[in-house]
Amino acid sequence: MSTAPSTHADRGGPAQPLLLVQDLKKHFPIKGGIFGATVATVRAVDGVSFAVRKGETLGIVGESGCGKSTTARLLMQLMPPDAGSLVFDGEGVGEHAQTGGMSLKDYRRQVQMVFQDSYASLNPRLPIEDSIAFAPKVHGVSDGEARARARDMLAAVGLAPASFARRYPHELSGGQRQRVNIARALALQPRLVLLDEPVSALDKSVEAQVLNLLVDLKEKFGLTYLFISHDLNVVQYISDRVLVMYLGEIAEMGPVDAIYDRPAHPYTQALLASRPAMDPGKRRMEPPLTGDPPNPINPPSGCRFRTRCPHAEAVCADRKPIAADLGEGHLAACHMAAPGSGHSKAGRLAA
Repeated sequence: MSTAPSTHADRGGPAQPLLLVQDLKKHFPIKGGIFGATVATVRAVDGVSFAVRKGETLGIVGESGCGKSTTARLLMQLMPPDAGSLVFDGEGVGEHAQTGGMSLKDYRRQVQMVFQDSYASLNPRLPIEDSIAFAPKVHGVSDGEARARARDMLAAVGLAPASFARRYPHELSGGQRQRVNIARALALQPRLVLLDEPVSALDKSVEAQVLNLLVDLKEKFGLTYLFISHDLNVVQYISDRVLVMYLGEIAEMGPVDAIYDRPAHPYTQALLASRPAMDPGKRRMEPPLTGDPPNPINPPSGCRFRTRCPHAEAVCADRKPIAADLGEGHLAACHMAAPGSGHSKAGRLAA
């Protein structure tokens, strides 16, 4: 079997986003009382909009609980959104799609996901080859072709089929299992791969190997990645653009160089300042960010970051900031980034 890139048609050309996410929301009700009524709501993802361009790697970063993984599961349609829409290469997806949109089965054939827990993602009772071949067979591929494809994918991720095809998950190391999960995701020849913390459970030497493998596979198969991680260094290495989330919303988004060299949002600045410095002369004596994120059940009014922001003013509590365009696709949802917002530092980005 050939290891050519996905055979799915590119319907809109390079200018059309591969995935367009518009005002995506997911709220989880909290039940209580005698009759189990809804007493509160967790706003896990609260109006997220962005585009994933063809052939790029879009990184998503943020603290634990900011909504990164929930966003990934919504994009994979593992849970239904409460509101919002997905448009894949010009076609609507799911129940919010217009008549004639893309079926969920066709969407999942073109969008696959790699999860953080490499062991829990695999059936412990199935040999590796069977796990990889399972999805192609569900989508109508013959057993013989599915197994041939599974062995090709094992070879593509650096695992010799003769040695690994009939092994079980418990016989593999963490790094090998994650390679198997990557092979399984690629077995359907997808166009978009969602990677949810794919290297966070690996030690650093194996992490580097898997990251380099992902870069090589992206080039070889013509893939597009959405890469979720809390590790800022990993995201900087692999991403073309970066999206920073805070408490279910997008704080900042832009090209990787702009985000890391010229962060505009105070939250992004605090995240980058929290990275360990190898130079003793650059070590910080004070934490760049203090306190825990607010309760997502009752988030602050206006800017959700204002309760931890050293630049917060009255306008930050009164009005939700609108994403300001800083040029070249760099957007920041901060009153300081928007001229005329009413903030005393409006138009002058914080240092």
